[in-house]
Amino acid sequence: MSEPTLGVVAVGNALLDVLSNASEEFIAEQHAQFGMEKGSMTLIDEKRAVDLYAMMDAGIETSGGSAANTMAGFASCGGKGGFIGKIADDQLGKIFAHDIKTLGLTFETTPLAVGAPTGRCLVLITPDAQRTMNTFLGASVELSPNDIDEDLIAQAKITYLEGYLFDKEQAKSAFIAAAEAAHANGHRVALTLSDPFCVDRHRSDFLRLVENHVDILFANEDEIKSLFMQENFDDAVSAVSKNVEVAAITRSEKGAVIIAGDQRITVKAEPVETVVDTTGAGDQFAAGFLYGYTEGEDLATCGRYGAIAAAEVISHVGPRPLVRLADLLKEKKAA
Repeated sequence: MSEPTLGVVAVGNALLDVLSNASEEFIAEQHAQFGMEKGSMTLIDEKRAVDLYAMMDAGIETSGGSAANTMAGFASCGGKGGFIGKIADDQLGKIFAHDIKTLGLTFETTPLAVGAPTGRCLVLITPDAQRTMNTFLGASVELSPNDIDEDLIAQAKITYLEGYLFDKEQAKSAFIAAAEAAHANGHRVALTLSDPFCVDRHRSDFLRLVENHVDILFANEDEIKSLFMQENFDDAVSAVSKNVEVAAITRSEKGAVIIAGDQRITVKAEPVETVVDTTGAGDQFAAGFLYGYTEGEDLATCGRYGAIAAAEVISHVGPRPLVRLADLLKEKKAA
């Protein structure tokens, strides 16, 4: 068992995010032609990524990926951490590596030398602030157990796994390797379910992962109901309480519910003057929560930190905070 020097090490997709505004009509057209699902993530191939990118309005391009966005928020809170994710040895990969290291995070995964290019996620934001994601995973799905840095994981209080990465068998094996390395050192494993369609595709594998390897589970209401095949939220909550030590379930404007055994903690949503873009809301909730947890805060405070971080990110375009969350948390705590 090792004494941790880092708060969180995340394992997830290393992607470049491209965000732009889109009309409801455009989403409807793309749904009819290509099956694009509003408010969810659709996997696309390289050709579709190129074609869709050409149709998008000018927007913002930034290093992304769900777990990487969480780690950006975690670092903004003042946490120390690392990231494990596969990029290609190309220009976009170099941009991703530079960006994540600039945050003060450890990132040493060997780039893919031959094969798929660095992945990217094309995010369309409709006037109701919903984000519709179209993801070309590229090199990120080539992550294998060989990329799991057990020495880095041994340094972290929590190893955080991104559900979006769960589409390839070798990535599933990498998750198990990361979880086993964390538990071998007496540390916690957290998982975010990421998307209800992702859960639908891999429900049985996710259930095995949750039951056997996960201590802390992050999900939204739709994802947790999908995982346990429950139509009623309370029934899904009852199911999850039997499987993990802690679960943090976000419910949009209803806030969140933190479950730990028989304990139920309701977290109010933090007020937001205008919701601009919901991209990254769940990622930043996890960032705030994990920061509180690794700092030894009680679960109610962890949930409040998550709500504050989520509120910041939905007030502007983009999946990462634009202000230093450490200052925001301090300001809110003093209020």
